[in-house]
Amino acid sequence: MNLKHSDLLSDWQPRLEALARVAAGDDGAHDLNHLHRVWGNARRLLADHAQADALVVLAACYLHDLVNLPKNHPERHLASRQAAQLACAQLAALGFPADLLPGVAHAIETHSFSANLEPHTIEARIVQDADRLDALGAVGLARMFYTAGRMGSALAHDSDPAGLHRALDDKAYSLDHIVVKLATLPATMRTDAGRRLGETRLRQLQDFRAAFIAEWQGA
Repeated sequence: MNLKHSDLLSDWQPRLEALARVAAGDDGAHDLNHLHRVWGNARRLLADHAQADALVVLAACYLHDLVNLPKNHPERHLASRQAAQLACAQLAALGFPADLLPGVAHAIETHSFSANLEPHTIEARIVQDADRLDALGAVGLARMFYTAGRMGSALAHDSDPAGLHRALDDKAYSLDHIVVKLATLPATMRTDAGRRLGETRLRQLQDFRAAFIAEWQGA
């Protein structure tokens, strides 16, 4: 971690959590626990990147969902930019180091899969990886089905859950989301550690998918 700012983490974390708590809605897949997990993932990645500024990463991890639009919202791709703007305004009001605000904004704006923006700093790459890691593994699986339920998606296609004879559609069938999106995430990771952990967690999802399909079809 960056020694210059690591001593400020314990001071800023409760203030960042407070900002996030005020903004939290009713989305259980993007609640305060999600933010804690993203920061936990980021701390693991920071261990390999001593040049990164840990305070920038901490702030972006806790404030990246200040504006959280539903996945089927037509302006979903704009949410991270709006969150970045709001985060900077709130941080400035709290006296957050002004020279770090552009880095926080960039990390928040580029974390989003929907925004499809390139992260240009190591801090932004870490935050993007840390957020995507929470979409994989056991917790990611639970979040996937939770979100699908909120959107009114079915668990799986009635007769072809594996999608062998149809086009995959993860808006209609939650199980399809594993192949359509989640399986693509490890290759998008920006850090070596993020890629390794993403591949491990993806294997858990693939094992679950195979077991689910077998049970769904009565095997």
